[in-house]
Amino acid sequence: MRMLFALAVAMLVAGGAIAMERRVALKDGPGRETVENLCSGCHSVDYIRINAPFMSRQTWTAEVDKMRRAFGAPIGDADANRIVDYLSSNYGAPA
Repeated sequence: MRMLFALAVAMLVAGGAIAMERRVALKDGPGRETVENLCSGCHSVDYIRINAPFMSRQTWTAEVDKMRRAFGAPIGDADANRIVDYLSSNYGAPA
């Protein structure tokens, strides 16, 4: 009985936390939909905003290449270029 009660409480707490979670909004611009569609399939787009202050165009390029090569992200060359353009234009560290 205690186990069932603990499970019910845990589900209520977890449900409340999930309900309070807000969707991250990326800056509007060319390529945003590509980033949302291809990148958020594997990880949260929070990653973009968290790391943006440290990521130059070169670093974003390396990061997208890593996602493709090391993690097997199904991103073609044209989409990779579009993603890097969007990220470096909207979330790139000043040169």
